Amino acid sequence: MRLEHVNLVVRDIERSLAFYKAACPHWSIRSKGQSEWSGKPRTWIHFGDDYNYIAICDNGESDGRDLAGHQVGLAHIAFETYNIKEVIFRLEQAGFSIAKPGAENLYRKNVYFLDPDGIEVEFVEYSSDLPSERNNED
Repeated sequence: MRLEHVNLVVRDIERSLAFYKAACPHWSIRSKGQSEWSGKPRTWIHFGDDYNYIAICDNGESDGRDLAGHQVGLAHIAFETYNIKEVIFRLEQAGFSIAKPGAENLYRKNVYFLDPDGIEVEFVEYSSDLPSERNNED
């Protein structure tokens, strides 16, 4: 089993795409359409590659979960990268700032950004293929 996709509800798809395109420039819109959700029209897209994607739907209302709070809900999504410096550069060039640095770890580097709707997105680069080292909390 593998995770196929994550479905995000946002206020504005184009604004969200600016973030996700900067983070994942090799991804593209796989499909898109119009639908209705609980009596409200919405536009949706699937943004990704042949194997992974993010479903993004518009017409989101209200603010998301308080990331400093303890509400039930999504805390963050994470992407593994082979070059975290390049991801940081692309996102900063697109006008996004680091929300918080990751913890210091011998076997991985990570960083957190907020997308335009305040969804926390982590990017992680591992320097080891060994699970015991990758998952090490030191």
